[in-house]
Amino acid sequence: MRKVALENGEFYHIYNRGAGKCDVFLDKYDAERFLQSVKLFNNIEPIGSIFDLKIKEQTKKGLSDSPRNLNKKLVNIVCYCFNPNHYHFILEQLVDGGISEFMKRLGGGYTQAFNLKYKRSGVLFQGKFKSVHIESNEQLLHDSVYVNLNNKVHKKFDGIKKHFLDLNPNRSSWDEYHIKGKKGFCKKGTILDQFKDIKDYKKFAEETLKEIREMRYGNE
Repeated sequence: MRKVALENGEFYHIYNRGAGKCDVFLDKYDAERFLQSVKLFNNIEPIGSIFDLKIKEQTKKGLSDSPRNLNKKLVNIVCYCFNPNHYHFILEQLVDGGISEFMKRLGGGYTQAFNLKYKRSGVLFQGKFKSVHIESNEQLLHDSVYVNLNNKVHKKFDGIKKHFLDLNPNRSSWDEYHIKGKKGFCKKGTILDQFKDIKDYKKFAEETLKEIREMRYGNE
């Protein structure tokens, strides 16, 4: 049970990593499965497993039931990033318990699929997800850069991790933010509407990333 309840209409930086700092995305298919889960599990109406949903899509059974609430979200996803052994989100809670429910589905569903694929058992992530309440607009803008460009925040990746990053262009929402017309599922207007244009945000992001790295590592 969380000591502080997550509130509707508020923004939170959500993150977690693999148990024992283990990698939780071992190939591009793991990354694609996680991203698919992010999109499909963000509904008030439970969908069951992704496998069950695919069966319904194939048979068209159960998809026409009304009302299904399939377009009613638990959260707004402002931005996201996942690296080999951890992930980050900025989420806005839309309904009571929305973030907790979304993360429960995401963590449980992905762990089940991962364990089945790699013939393992037990927990995959390091306990429950961590949350930080974003208390100001300045913090929101700063954290959007931290999440969108998180792979660049970290100074080094070994060869395997670098290979993972190269294979997964959708590992973060950065492309949604700096490529005009790029489609995605993030509510990027929360951030971009505060800037003159995409180039203006990109400049802000580059400057903020430089500041973050200097604070972590000093002048490079």
